[in-house]
Amino acid sequence: MLHTKSNDKFRADKAAVSCCGWAVFMGCCIGSTKVGARDVVGYRVDYVDRFVALLPRLQDHWGTNAIKRHSGILAMGATNNFIGANFILGQANLANPDYTIQRWHTVLVAYAIVGLSVIINIYGPHLLDKLSRGLLVWNIMAFVVVIVTILATNKNKQSASFVFKDFQNFTGFSAAFAAILGLLQAAFGMCCYDAPAHMTEEMKNASREAPKAIVMSVYVGAITGLIFLISICFCIGDITATATSSTGVPLIQIFYDSTQSTVGACFLSSLIAIIVLGSANALLAEGSRSVYAFARDQGLPFSSFFSQVEKKKQIPVYAILLSAVFQMALNAIYFGTVTGFNTVIAISTEGFYLSYALPLIARLLSRFSKQHRELPGPYRLSPSMGLFCNIVGLAFLLFTSVTFNFPSLSPVDKTNMNYTSAAIGVIALVSLVTWFTTGRKNFSGPAPALEVVQREHEHEHGHEYKDGKGLGVE
Repeated sequence: MLHTKSNDKFRADKAAVSCCGWAVFMGCCIGSTKVGARDVVGYRVDYVDRFVALLPRLQDHWGTNAIKRHSGILAMGATNNFIGANFILGQANLANPDYTIQRWHTVLVAYAIVGLSVIINIYGPHLLDKLSRGLLVWNIMAFVVVIVTILATNKNKQSASFVFKDFQNFTGFSAAFAAILGLLQAAFGMCCYDAPAHMTEEMKNASREAPKAIVMSVYVGAITGLIFLISICFCIGDITATATSSTGVPLIQIFYDSTQSTVGACFLSSLIAIIVLGSANALLAEGSRSVYAFARDQGLPFSSFFSQVEKKKQIPVYAILLSAVFQMALNAIYFGTVTGFNTVIAISTEGFYLSYALPLIARLLSRFSKQHRELPGPYRLSPSMGLFCNIVGLAFLLFTSVTFNFPSLSPVDKTNMNYTSAAIGVIALVSLVTWFTTGRKNFSGPAPALEVVQREHEHEHGHEYKDGKGLGVE
């Protein structure tokens, strides 16, 4: 409901649906983090590979799903750039109603966001930690300012019955199916909580700090997101007018309807736009490190080139540039078709969810096959609680991964069809061809990553570990 103009109509995502989905998803996120964060870039590859070694039938599947994971990260970056561009252009339209937003305007502004992220990632890698900490403070500040402002200035709030009880279905599907579609809004909003795991080789005390960041991002994101959704639903005006706002961003229209001030609405929108710009930088950093890790394991064409690390700043410059080019290519789809880019948005979420599900599948299979390996770390649940969380998290991830492929409007035609399943099929086909032609011969797996873990443990404990012994993988 709060996304950009790629949504032509609202789904049945009233607060009663979206907020429940947000709460359920919070628990599932915690469940999936039970797999733990390792001390290496590309930790999900590392983690799954340790169980895959015991379950050879999964080896080929992992080789193909690794590319899906990278597609999800890079598609999420392109989606974030698109959202940022819409927030910027939406403010321009609000300030100047005669200005009409064109699709090519959106793409070019998205390119500018990519360019800014590239500059920061290449020339200011030492600033990434400070920017992340500053963005956290900014995020919380913006949350408080936005909520207080719209609740204080809005004179025509909706009733509690409208927010929590009223159910409006614009999808053309049944109420139950519409409710399922509404849950997916929360799923999109709670992606990327694993981002710290892709930066572990550049963190101090990564085995503790990375999982701490992951868990805290789930808690903070879920709680603030729930409060934000409820507040916005109280302040929303006419649903149709909000959905068809000329700004292209329903949230900007809600800000304007609440404050009755162009300056006030632009100020609140700018608070969020800055968060989106910071997210663009973080997503490029995350995506490039994931690409670097895959190239380091010989999983990409020209892997030796893309796995190079710049000696002075110790950053994967070519992986950063490749990730930026891929994001720009995905944004370019919006030049020609809105439906096509909506598919990119769906891929970004489903790609992440499939990669989140894979470690859980490997862990559960290892338990049921009685070949389970304990991977000790600072953050652990009891075996029974861990198993329960893994099962619940996996069930939710698989459920949402299926429903991501459903169309959101009925009757279905070529303009509102959801082509996610076709896109995922193409990615899977490319993955299979790549695996059987080059990947199976060259893909080395996480052996270099294991060496990194070994070095860190040797440094921390003052003695050597050989062949993984003492690292929880013997």
